[in-house]
Amino acid sequence: MDLGLDEQQEMLKNVARDFLEKECPESLVRQMEEDEKGYSPDLWQKMAGQGWMGLTIPDQYGGAGLTICELVVLLEEFGRALVPGPFISTVVLGATPIMEAGTDEQKQTYLPKIASGESIMTMALTEPSAKWSADGITLEAKKSGADYVLNGTKLFVPDAHVTDHMVVVTRTGGKGETGITLFIVDSKSDGIKFEQLKTIAADKQCEVTFENVKVPAANILGKEGKGWPIVEKTEKAATIAACAYLVGLSQMDFDVTLNYAKERVQFGRPIGSFQAIQHKLADAVIDVDGSRFITYKAAWSMAEGESDADLMISMAKAWASDASRRVVAHGQQIH
Repeated sequence: MDLGLDEQQEMLKNVARDFLEKECPESLVRQMEEDEKGYSPDLWQKMAGQGWMGLTIPDQYGGAGLTICELVVLLEEFGRALVPGPFISTVVLGATPIMEAGTDEQKQTYLPKIASGESIMTMALTEPSAKWSADGITLEAKKSGADYVLNGTKLFVPDAHVTDHMVVVTRTGGKGETGITLFIVDSKSDGIKFEQLKTIAADKQCEVTFENVKVPAANILGKEGKGWPIVEKTEKAATIAACAYLVGLSQMDFDVTLNYAKERVQFGRPIGSFQAIQHKLADAVIDVDGSRFITYKAAWSMAEGESDADLMISMAKAWASDASRRVVAHGQQIH
């Protein structure tokens, strides 16, 4: 495995950084924290114009046909700029299960709209039990003629309130992983109710209630009762995406802190010359570089189908999550 970027990845990184420095300033990020939608439709369309929504979508559906490795490069730049909005929700949580299990008709219907920025999607997975395992899925989907009727509640659904469609994880019978079925559900269907949750990070998560929501049987993703492997594959891709965002966030935090330590003078010298500050910066470098290495290794392992991919993804999740908190804490203390 070569962790260096190839020419295409380097170009993607540079273009993304230049674009986001211009189009996604800190003022916009702060504004979107207070905005009910949580994203700028204008910025969304500009990003779609860059081809980013279709980065990993096959070219026959209007995408670029690249791998999760290129998506990681892009999302690291997203993390640097703290890009707000439903990008990961749409490009990973929405598009991945359709690419994995969708019929030709479903792919032709939904993937070009995602790639063009026309459609926003997410996955509705977690329920009030807060379990991430299959036995936590209790939202019922009951057959009724040519349709299924959905009843239940989903919690912590990212960006659900601005979506056009959701991939909803339901139970059509059985126990545990048996009987899990995925549906593509129109977010404007009768019987769906959204309530935004108040979060410390001001990100946009929702409680979504389904009351007698009718969904055509043609909207099943994959086979009835066989949906859990699709969920697991999507979760892995989303984990890597979140880690990449944290890598960029951590790198930017370190860069800002390092510059401050060089410029801030106290006791007649820059505070970066004091050993205690140097120790914190050294620890931050280890955390940032370690996060980048394990995230890129996880993405490469998944893209190549390596046997250790699941282990690498779990390691990236554990390390990047804790490391980003340490880097930010050091930055706050130094400032």
